[in-house]
Amino acid sequence: MTTRIGLVGGSGALGGALSEALLQQKPFADLELWISNRSGAAPELASHKNVNVTSDNQQLVAACDIVILSVPPAQFKALEIEASGKLVMSVMAGITIDDIAKATGATRIVRAMSSPAAAKGLAYSPWVANAEVTPEDRAVVYKIFSAAGKTDELDDEAHLDHFTAMTGPVPGFVAYYAQCMVDHAVKQGIAPDIADRAVRQLFLASGRMLAEEAATPAEQVQAMVDYAGTTAAGLTNMIESDLSEAISEGLLAAAEKAKKMS
Repeated sequence: MTTRIGLVGGSGALGGALSEALLQQKPFADLELWISNRSGAAPELASHKNVNVTSDNQQLVAACDIVILSVPPAQFKALEIEASGKLVMSVMAGITIDDIAKATGATRIVRAMSSPAAAKGLAYSPWVANAEVTPEDRAVVYKIFSAAGKTDELDDEAHLDHFTAMTGPVPGFVAYYAQCMVDHAVKQGIAPDIADRAVRQLFLASGRMLAEEAATPAEQVQAMVDYAGTTAAGLTNMIESDLSEAISEGLLAAAEKAKKMS
């Protein structure tokens, strides 16, 4: 049987990344992909077979078994689609399962968070399902988000607002930390292009090591502190400062913004 998946807003940053992940990773051998956007065209997908593009959101819904909503939250109320009988998945920040049910008529709903890193298979996509979502639905959801990177099912919808803050903005907060390091290096007289290249490489290597090594971030920090070298001196200073509290406050501010988007 053909698996028909529709992405409403499938040409945006996140929708386009999920489209690319599905087309490149091929989690469904029989995939028929539908994209809806304002222009009704997606020339970047012209080379792919079994891709349909439309400006009519309801046409996409009618054609597909699985509908993924990937429009800016502010545009959600203007969608005006009827999706009863469909598995509806949302990657819109702040829009709750109840919001989606009331607006679309859907009863099987998954609310998720992902990021544009999905295009490179590097996203983290946590999701929550309502009671009507079946085991078969869950298997499909897992396939879709596994194509985009790592995924977990959560049991508390409220936690998605925190993941929106933590893992949705890529590179987001990590880029800010990198910026701070580059700025520091430049203040020490290091050429900006060299500082930029050095810090980019540091974050590339650190990301891979954090992803691949068994030790938790906390264990890796402690190992550096125990080594009692130059990094330990810097880490000890940071640990004793209010840096951790400042990071937590920033993440809480982002999560609070997500809650208010509903």
